Amino acid sequence: MGEAWIVPDWGAPANVGAAVSTRLGPGVSVPPYDRLNLGLRSGDDPVAVTANRAALSLALDLPVPPLWLHQVHGTDVADADRVTGSGEEPVADAAVARGPGKALAILTADCLPVLFASADGGTIGAAHAGWRGLAAGVLENTITRMGMPPGSLLAWLGPAIGGVSYEVGAEVRAAFVERDSAADEAFMPTRPGHWTCDLYVLARRRLAAAGVTQISGGGFDTFRDERLYSYRRDGVSSGRFASLVWTR
Repeated sequence: MGEAWIVPDWGAPANVGAAVSTRLGPGVSVPPYDRLNLGLRSGDDPVAVTANRAALSLALDLPVPPLWLHQVHGTDVADADRVTGSGEEPVADAAVARGPGKALAILTADCLPVLFASADGGTIGAAHAGWRGLAAGVLENTITRMGMPPGSLLAWLGPAIGGVSYEVGAEVRAAFVERDSAADEAFMPTRPGHWTCDLYVLARRRLAAAGVTQISGGGFDTFRDERLYSYRRDGVSSGRFASLVWTR
């Protein structure tokens, strides 16, 4: 697909496609959002974002336009099979779908996107896991809503801010360590009351505890990768990239 896309290497069934957009794709957004900004709530011109979304669907040859979500750092999971055709984006931070001809999308700019597929290719899922959603159980909720044995699921951890770039306060560390003392391995002290936080370590722990054994991906750092949008790096002028999974 070229440098405009990141393609997961996760051993998914042949009928399941997945990709992550970068700002180098076929978009029309102008600086500071140049160019493939896909976030309608990022401050960019909605007309440009709508055009970008159409260009993305065409470039990836998606079977249908993806289900876009109104993400709120929560744990609700939308079911693509039950979404009405009103055109409104479901308020949710994850989605699941079953059968052929479905497409899901998660928007991020530092938070962790996680893609799921069942081993038989019949069910897919996608979740937006910032620290709040991750701590509150968005990954576990997604697994439950997929309705498949966790051991039969594949999970891929997409581009997120890297542990070396993500400094957090005591409330973030407490949200994980108070539930799982061994999660302390994801935090390294920096200055009084602050730690670096590795979302990938935390997500792998949560997925493994939920019974998912086939976990791949990780190793990205949106803060340092100029191909990707980063809210911590760019502030309110940051766009959003998409992590997508679909069934052919």
